[in-house]
Amino acid sequence: MNILYCGDKKMERGLLMSITSLLDNSTDILNIYVLTLDLTMAGKHYKPVSDTFIAYLEELLERERCGSTITKIDVSSFFNREKPEANLGTRFTPCCMLRLYADELSEIPDKILYLDTDVLAKKDFSEFYNQSIEAYEFAGVLDYYGKHFFRKKNNFLRYDYVNSGVLLLNMAKIRETGLFKASRQRCISKQMLMPDQSSLNKLARYKKKCERKYNDQRRDHADTVFRHFTTTFRVFPKFKQVTVKPWDIDKVHEILKTHEYDNLFDRYEKLLAEYHNKKANDYFSLKKG
Repeated sequence: MNILYCGDKKMERGLLMSITSLLDNSTDILNIYVLTLDLTMAGKHYKPVSDTFIAYLEELLERERCGSTITKIDVSSFFNREKPEANLGTRFTPCCMLRLYADELSEIPDKILYLDTDVLAKKDFSEFYNQSIEAYEFAGVLDYYGKHFFRKKNNFLRYDYVNSGVLLLNMAKIRETGLFKASRQRCISKQMLMPDQSSLNKLARYKKKCERKYNDQRRDHADTVFRHFTTTFRVFPKFKQVTVKPWDIDKVHEILKTHEYDNLFDRYEKLLAEYHNKKANDYFSLKKG
């Protein structure tokens, strides 16, 4: 299975937890690609995912799924060449748009599963990955909220707006249609609420809509395969926005009232401690040497 993640150094905890969930819910070899960047913009420095962290994930994959790989790709040059100028001041960081440069990279295979780092596998996802998408640019699940608000004027009654946190990508088709290139151009010229997601939905000509269970965005169900910890809204006792990420374990327990992932959380915390201990030992060994 080919898996794609995107982001900067701040996503390392999410990357570890998400990858751990994949290992726990699959038996296939995993070939993981991480797109990252080094960028200073408006006083903010987006640091790339560290080589030390990638090396640890490589060891973890080799230990738990022999033959699996992880590849870090710095896309800073591609980003600087085609900056999403109109959307750099929005609430979405530049890292959200890194997947739109995947068509420029020869390393990226023709079929790959993109996951946000706040997506956790809960069940075996091989059926979703192995489905045929030869005729489509991507396969995904309708956005829980967006499907109601973003509809095409010529077909208002049809739900068509897909959440971009879980996308099975047909890169061969995307390169053929120019979907990612056109989406990058749209992000350069037009400000949008959710830049990359909105562009993909607006410009995609061939998208396959899949069952909710492959990207559960609001709560868990008995058949949930992927749980996506997105921002949700609550009405009672008063209207409010709720954003809880899976690595904020106390908040998952206290705010979301769920213990569905406690076994994963325990394993994640042990692996994170192992990584920090290894990093500290490597540092002191280097200092002594």
